[in-house]
Amino acid sequence: MLEKAVVPWSGGKDAALALYEARERYEIAALLTTVAPDGRVGMHGVRGELPRRQAEALGLPLDTVPIPAVCSNTDYEAAFHAALAPHRAAGVHSVVCGDLFLEDVRRYRDERLFAGGWTGVYPLWKQDTGELARRFLALGFRAVLCCVDGRALDPSFAGRTFDADLLAELPSGVDPCGENGEFHTFVFDGPLFRRPVGWAAGERTMRDGRFAYCELLSTP
Repeated sequence: MLEKAVVPWSGGKDAALALYEARERYEIAALLTTVAPDGRVGMHGVRGELPRRQAEALGLPLDTVPIPAVCSNTDYEAAFHAALAPHRAAGVHSVVCGDLFLEDVRRYRDERLFAGGWTGVYPLWKQDTGELARRFLALGFRAVLCCVDGRALDPSFAGRTFDADLLAELPSGVDPCGENGEFHTFVFDGPLFRRPVGWAAGERTMRDGRFAYCELLSTP
Protein backbone atom coordinates (compact mmCIF):
# COMPACT_ATOMS: atom_id res chain seq x y z
CA MET A 1 0.00 0.00 0.00
CA LEU A 2 1.12 3.54 -0.75
CA GLU A 3 1.83 5.97 2.06
CA LYS A 4 -0.90 8.61 2.40
CA ALA A 5 -0.34 12.35 2.01
CA VAL A 6 -2.29 15.58 1.85
CA VAL A 7 -1.69 18.43 -0.61
CA PRO A 8 -2.06 22.17 0.13
CA TRP A 9 -4.15 23.15 -2.87
CA SER A 10 -4.17 26.64 -4.35
CA GLY A 11 -5.60 25.32 -7.61
CA GLY A 12 -2.52 26.55 -9.47
CA LYS A 13 -0.08 24.87 -11.80
CA ASP A 14 2.71 24.15 -9.31
CA ALA A 15 0.33 22.38 -6.93
CA ALA A 16 -1.09 20.41 -9.86
CA LEU A 17 2.35 19.39 -11.12
CA ALA A 18 3.49 18.42 -7.61
CA LEU A 19 0.35 16.29 -7.27
CA TYR A 20 1.12 14.69 -10.63
CA GLU A 21 4.71 13.91 -9.62
CA ALA A 22 3.72 12.53 -6.20
CA ARG A 23 0.90 10.26 -7.32
CA GLU A 24 3.15 7.23 -7.85
CA ARG A 25 4.50 7.37 -4.29
CA TYR A 26 1.51 8.57 -2.30
CA GLU A 27 -2.18 7.98 -1.97
CA ILE A 28 -3.68 11.47 -1.71
CA ALA A 29 -5.95 11.62 1.32
CA ALA A 30 -7.18 15.17 0.62
CA LEU A 31 -6.50 18.53 -0.94
CA LEU A 32 -6.40 21.42 1.58
CA THR A 33 -7.57 24.84 0.37
CA THR A 34 -7.56 27.96 2.54
CA VAL A 35 -10.58 30.19 1.99
CA ALA A 36 -11.13 33.71 3.34
CA PRO A 37 -14.51 34.97 4.64
CA ASP A 38 -15.31 36.39 1.18
CA GLY A 39 -15.12 32.84 -0.20
CA ARG A 40 -11.93 33.41 -2.16
CA VAL A 41 -8.66 31.47 -2.23
CA GLY A 42 -5.62 33.41 -1.04
CA MET A 43 -3.60 35.44 -3.54
CA HIS A 44 -5.17 33.51 -6.40
CA GLY A 45 -8.45 35.26 -5.66
CA VAL A 46 -10.64 32.59 -7.28
CA ARG A 47 -14.00 31.77 -5.75
CA GLY A 48 -14.09 28.65 -3.58
CA GLU A 49 -16.44 26.90 -5.96
CA LEU A 50 -13.64 26.51 -8.50
CA PRO A 51 -11.23 24.44 -6.36
CA ARG A 52 -14.23 22.35 -5.33
CA ARG A 53 -14.90 21.63 -8.99
CA GLN A 54 -11.21 20.87 -9.54
CA ALA A 55 -11.31 18.31 -6.72
CA GLU A 56 -14.40 16.69 -8.19
CA ALA A 57 -12.72 16.48 -11.61
CA LEU A 58 -9.62 14.99 -9.96
CA GLY A 59 -11.69 12.53 -7.93
CA LEU A 60 -10.14 13.69 -4.66
CA PRO A 61 -11.58 14.95 -1.35
CA LEU A 62 -11.26 18.69 -0.70
CA ASP A 63 -10.93 20.12 2.79
CA THR A 64 -11.81 23.81 3.01
CA VAL A 65 -9.68 25.59 5.61
CA PRO A 66 -11.29 28.85 6.82
CA ILE A 67 -8.91 31.73 7.53
CA PRO A 68 -9.67 35.30 8.68
CA ALA A 69 -9.75 38.22 6.25
CA VAL A 70 -6.61 39.66 7.85
CA CYS A 71 -4.57 36.54 8.44
CA SER A 72 -1.40 36.60 10.52
CA ASN A 73 1.11 33.75 10.47
CA THR A 74 -0.25 32.66 13.85
CA ASP A 75 -3.81 32.56 12.47
CA TYR A 76 -2.69 30.66 9.40
CA GLU A 77 -0.71 28.12 11.39
CA ALA A 78 -3.62 27.50 13.78
CA ALA A 79 -6.03 26.96 10.87
CA PHE A 80 -3.63 24.69 9.02
CA HIS A 81 -2.83 22.61 12.10
CA ALA A 82 -6.54 22.19 12.79
CA ALA A 83 -7.04 20.97 9.22
CA LEU A 84 -4.15 18.52 9.50
CA ALA A 85 -5.26 17.06 12.85
CA PRO A 86 -7.91 14.60 11.56
CA HIS A 87 -5.52 13.35 8.89
CA ARG A 88 -2.80 12.80 11.47
CA ALA A 89 -5.29 10.81 13.53
CA ALA A 90 -5.95 8.69 10.43
CA GLY A 91 -2.25 7.91 10.05
CA VAL A 92 -1.22 10.50 7.47
CA HIS A 93 2.24 12.00 7.99
CA SER A 94 3.27 13.64 4.69
CA VAL A 95 2.37 16.94 3.01
CA VAL A 96 3.11 17.37 -0.70
CA CYS A 97 4.02 20.95 -1.67
CA GLY A 98 4.61 22.66 -5.00
CA ASP A 99 7.43 24.94 -3.83
CA LEU A 100 10.21 25.48 -6.35
CA PHE A 101 13.17 27.41 -4.93
CA LEU A 102 12.21 29.90 -2.20
CA GLU A 103 14.28 28.75 0.76
CA ASP A 104 12.48 30.94 3.31
CA VAL A 105 9.08 29.54 2.34
CA ARG A 106 10.26 25.95 2.62
CA ARG A 107 11.93 26.69 5.94
CA TYR A 108 8.69 28.21 7.26
CA ARG A 109 6.74 25.15 6.20
CA ASP A 110 9.19 22.69 7.69
CA GLU A 111 9.78 24.56 10.96
CA ARG A 112 6.32 25.98 11.67
CA LEU A 113 3.58 24.34 9.60
CA PHE A 114 4.91 20.78 9.69
CA ALA A 115 6.25 20.74 13.24
CA GLY A 116 5.13 17.79 15.33
CA GLY A 117 5.91 14.84 13.12
CA TRP A 118 4.83 15.91 9.65
CA THR A 119 7.14 15.47 6.65
CA GLY A 120 7.17 18.02 3.85
CA VAL A 121 7.52 16.48 0.38
CA TYR A 122 8.78 18.76 -2.43
CA PRO A 123 8.67 16.93 -5.79
CA LEU A 124 9.60 20.03 -7.81
CA TRP A 125 12.29 21.46 -5.57
CA LYS A 126 15.20 23.19 -7.33
CA GLN A 127 14.19 21.96 -10.78
CA ASP A 128 14.71 24.43 -13.60
CA THR A 129 11.52 26.50 -13.73
CA GLY A 130 11.66 27.02 -17.48
CA GLU A 131 11.81 23.28 -17.98
CA LEU A 132 9.01 22.78 -15.45
CA ALA A 133 6.78 25.26 -17.27
CA ARG A 134 7.37 23.49 -20.57
CA ARG A 135 6.84 20.08 -18.94
CA PHE A 136 3.53 21.28 -17.50
CA LEU A 137 2.35 22.16 -20.99
CA ALA A 138 3.79 19.03 -22.64
CA LEU A 139 1.90 16.84 -20.18
CA GLY A 140 -1.35 18.42 -21.35
CA PHE A 141 -2.16 20.60 -18.35
CA ARG A 142 -4.09 23.77 -19.14
CA ALA A 143 -4.22 26.86 -16.94
CA VAL A 144 -5.18 30.52 -16.95
CA LEU A 145 -3.54 33.46 -15.17
CA CYS A 146 -5.99 34.60 -12.50
CA CYS A 147 -3.75 37.14 -10.74
CA VAL A 148 -0.84 39.27 -11.95
CA ASP A 149 1.53 41.48 -9.97
CA GLY A 150 1.44 44.73 -11.93
CA ARG A 151 5.00 45.54 -10.88
CA ALA A 152 6.25 42.55 -12.86
CA LEU A 153 3.72 42.10 -15.67
CA ASP A 154 1.26 44.24 -17.57
CA PRO A 155 -2.25 43.78 -16.09
CA SER A 156 -3.45 42.55 -19.50
CA PHE A 157 -1.77 39.22 -18.72
CA ALA A 158 -4.56 38.51 -16.20
CA GLY A 159 -7.04 36.18 -17.86
CA ARG A 160 -4.59 34.89 -20.45
CA THR A 161 -4.02 31.19 -21.00
CA PHE A 162 -0.72 29.85 -19.70
CA ASP A 163 0.80 28.56 -22.92
CA ALA A 164 3.94 28.66 -25.06
CA ASP A 165 3.02 32.06 -26.49
CA LEU A 166 2.67 33.54 -23.02
CA LEU A 167 6.01 32.06 -21.91
CA ALA A 168 7.67 33.62 -24.94
CA GLU A 169 6.24 37.04 -24.05
CA LEU A 170 7.29 37.11 -20.40
CA PRO A 171 9.68 39.99 -19.73
CA SER A 172 13.25 39.24 -18.77
CA GLY A 173 13.49 38.62 -15.05
CA VAL A 174 9.99 37.15 -14.68
CA ASP A 175 10.18 33.55 -13.53
CA PRO A 176 8.49 31.18 -16.03
CA CYS A 177 6.55 29.62 -13.15
CA GLY A 178 5.88 32.91 -11.36
CA GLU A 179 7.64 31.59 -8.26
CA ASN A 180 8.49 35.11 -7.09
CA GLY A 181 4.78 36.02 -7.07
CA GLU A 182 4.73 37.57 -10.55
CA PHE A 183 1.52 35.69 -11.38
CA HIS A 184 -0.82 32.98 -10.13
CA THR A 185 -2.77 30.43 -12.13
CA PHE A 186 -5.90 28.29 -12.11
CA VAL A 187 -5.60 24.82 -13.68
CA PHE A 188 -8.71 23.74 -15.51
CA ASP A 189 -7.64 20.57 -17.33
CA GLY A 190 -4.84 18.05 -17.52
CA PRO A 191 -3.78 14.41 -17.34
CA LEU A 192 -5.17 13.95 -13.82
CA PHE A 193 -8.57 15.45 -14.64
CA ARG A 194 -11.56 13.28 -15.48
CA ARG A 195 -13.07 16.27 -17.26
CA PRO A 196 -12.20 19.95 -17.78
CA VAL A 197 -13.40 22.54 -15.28
CA GLY A 198 -15.54 25.02 -17.22
CA TRP A 199 -14.80 28.71 -16.75
CA ALA A 200 -15.21 32.03 -18.50
CA ALA A 201 -13.24 35.24 -18.09
CA GLY A 202 -15.16 37.92 -16.24
CA GLU A 203 -14.22 41.44 -15.17
CA ARG A 204 -10.61 42.46 -14.66
CA THR A 205 -10.01 44.49 -11.52
CA MET A 206 -7.06 46.05 -9.68
CA ARG A 207 -6.59 45.52 -5.95
CA ASP A 208 -4.26 47.33 -3.58
CA GLY A 209 -3.19 49.46 -6.53
CA ARG A 210 -0.91 46.65 -7.65
CA PHE A 211 -2.54 43.29 -8.34
CA ALA A 212 -4.61 42.65 -11.47
CA TYR A 213 -7.26 39.96 -11.12
CA CYS A 214 -9.40 38.31 -13.74
CA GLU A 215 -12.68 37.08 -12.29
CA LEU A 216 -13.09 33.46 -13.32
CA LEU A 217 -16.72 32.54 -13.71
CA SER A 218 -17.70 28.90 -13.26
CA THR A 219 -19.45 27.45 -16.31
CA PRO A 220 -20.80 23.95 -17.08
